[in-house]
Amino acid sequence: MRPVLYLAITSHGFGHAVRVSAVAAQVQKLLPDVLLVFVTTAPHWLIRSYVQGDFIQREKHLDVGVIQADSFSMDYGATLEKLQEIRRRSPQIIADEVNFLRLNRAQLVLADVPPLAIPIAHGADIPCWCMSNFGWDFIYRAWGGEFMPEADWITDLYRQGDRLFRLPLYEPMADFPNHTDVGLTGGDPRHDLGTLRSQFDLTHPKEKTILLSFGGLGFAGMPYEALAQFPDYQFISFDRNAPDLANLRKIADNHYRPVDFMPLCDRIISKPGFSTYAEALRLDLPIVTLPRDDFAEGPVLIDNLKQYGAHQILDPVQFAQGNWDFLREAPQPPQGDQPINKTGTEAIAQAIVEFLST
Repeated sequence: MRPVLYLAITSHGFGHAVRVSAVAAQVQKLLPDVLLVFVTTAPHWLIRSYVQGDFIQREKHLDVGVIQADSFSMDYGATLEKLQEIRRRSPQIIADEVNFLRLNRAQLVLADVPPLAIPIAHGADIPCWCMSNFGWDFIYRAWGGEFMPEADWITDLYRQGDRLFRLPLYEPMADFPNHTDVGLTGGDPRHDLGTLRSQFDLTHPKEKTILLSFGGLGFAGMPYEALAQFPDYQFISFDRNAPDLANLRKIADNHYRPVDFMPLCDRIISKPGFSTYAEALRLDLPIVTLPRDDFAEGPVLIDNLKQYGAHQILDPVQFAQGNWDFLREAPQPPQGDQPINKTGTEAIAQAIVEFLST
């Protein structure tokens, strides 16, 4: 019987889909006959950019994450409304997915990290393994008020999980049972660097090449006018709405990912986000980051970044005003003396393959 792996991914940005897709691709490499079922509203092309073989996608909202206009603008009211709606509809959502699992004889659910994935798996009498560096109860609880009952509901569900692969850069996640600490996850660059240089006219040396990456939701307030101060630099962006500038290369082809260009760059300018940080840290690429204090994961990520990676923490006001003198300064070295584990993709995939193969 063909092994079936059900991948429940939170409907929030691109980062959760990226790290699960990286793990799933490794599972597929080790166990070629596996049937991968992605349950997420993340774009199909995003999964395809990591998973080269066949897979199925069910475009379903198993959770909401946070509703955002861009990477920094959160709509608390809309998030709460959608979260409460999913909770009201949870019995039907669970019943539909349990039926799908039974019909397709799935053997395992891997969740990152919709809480409903756990009762869905248990309704079909199979285990639910989680992978994450934070839980959504951690995010909602920090907002207080009407989010507290929803956070409590989520915590109760997380406590019923069977196993947690706790990724680095984590909040304690104390309510998840059966922790296994693993290393960073992410994809590897897969394109010839000379070909990329030629195809995208990347003529500048590495020390004068900067990657701009603000996740799947982008950054509406990006001060592109600041790039004019650095005519001897070359910038790479995946923002299709970016202006046409002489020293800016826009990557619009979904076949390419930020990680593919990282080896060509001196550093990456970003916002707090696990998958971006993880893929950069795996390649020892210095990270220049804006803070994000209104999202509980943000300070945790930055505190860990300071320990493990070369970094620069920016002042948001100066950044927005176009004061980019930081590019003329060297990044700060890691404050810690221990290297970060980079083998999370392989460790999680190997555990899954061993389970599905028994």
